Amino acid sequence: MKLNSITLAALALTASSAIANNTVENTLKINQIQVVGTHNSYSQFVEPKLLAIFDNVIEEKKSEFVKNLTPEQLKKFEEEHPNSMRFTDALNYSYDSLTEQLEAGVRSVAIDIFRDPEGGRFLKPAGYELLKSKGLPESSLLPHDKTDLEKPGLKVLHAADLDFRSNCNLFTTCLKELADWSKLNPTHAPIFVMLEAKGRSIMEMLPGATQVLPFEKSAYAEMDESIKTIIGRENVITPDDIRAQYPTLEQAVKAHNWPKLADSRGKFAFLLIAAGDTSDLTHYVDGRPNLEGRMAFLRSSPGQKHSAFILMDNAVVRQQEIQRYVKQGYLVRTRSDIETYEAKVNDMSRAKAAFKSGAQVISTDFYKPGNPYGTSYKVTLPEGVDYLCNPVNAKCE
Repeated sequence: MKLNSITLAALALTASSAIANNTVENTLKINQIQVVGTHNSYSQFVEPKLLAIFDNVIEEKKSEFVKNLTPEQLKKFEEEHPNSMRFTDALNYSYDSLTEQLEAGVRSVAIDIFRDPEGGRFLKPAGYELLKSKGLPESSLLPHDKTDLEKPGLKVLHAADLDFRSNCNLFTTCLKELADWSKLNPTHAPIFVMLEAKGRSIMEMLPGATQVLPFEKSAYAEMDESIKTIIGRENVITPDDIRAQYPTLEQAVKAHNWPKLADSRGKFAFLLIAAGDTSDLTHYVDGRPNLEGRMAFLRSSPGQKHSAFILMDNAVVRQQEIQRYVKQGYLVRTRSDIETYEAKVNDMSRAKAAFKSGAQVISTDFYKPGNPYGTSYKVTLPEGVDYLCNPVNAKCE
């Protein structure tokens, strides 16, 4: 029997006995809760005419890519893309403002950032220029808000030239919206902000394609400084806060040296995916083996000095591993739906697996009623609840 979102949330709530009170919050640590987050939280629908042109092209490229994978690489690919969704379906989601999401109880948002040190790099997306060259007036396309795109600074979008419609074009604008809401709601549960630093393009085949710049050390410095300036160092839970007196960040994590929930209300924790590279050679960890002085926790694998945050999106396949890592003290992000498949077929099984896994951040594309497929699928917590006690590593009875 398929479970609807209300049943799922009720089960998760019952299983973890999540009743917010002072006693619980003085006992719980921030790695002992679960929150619902959104995926590509800034994103708006991609122009359908553009998707129609490139759907088959992307599918052909994907097929060619898969043919060249080793058996081990293929297994990983199938885990990350379990339902063989076409490109058009995979991008079939859109979000309202970050403020609206936070008001709805979302406590994790995801923001992709690109370098644009001179400004204007993403002002004229090649996809729209192509459509206009075919005689389509820009007024016939989904509107592209160009606010601040001419300014230097980190830009927020999903894929240059294709999926570029954003609710906040500047990284600093997104941060200010988060900070402003937090100031008005100072007792909120900690907000986990997923950052993905992007340095590659998937649309090189487009004439006049935007040159995406590699994400270099200077860009990470800009990212960190923006967080300090706008959110405020005192409002951010950082790797240094967790490591404290421990020799490595991972040792502190495995000692469960996370702050109490009661001391973390009104604060943020930033979780970084560094341009798809999770090795010790990333610019973000160079010279900072424990992320000393950094504002974000870097995606890692157990056994690295800086290990604190692990990304395991497929909770159906990795449920037992996630549970093991959560018990050990790591923060884990997983997904309740992948590439919109679950919403399309109205299937809550992956969401149920995500809650059972104990992953602290559970990401969805559908956090409220209504989706492009007309199903009842959504992943949300009961009204007025912004976290659950973790069923794997906490006792909240």
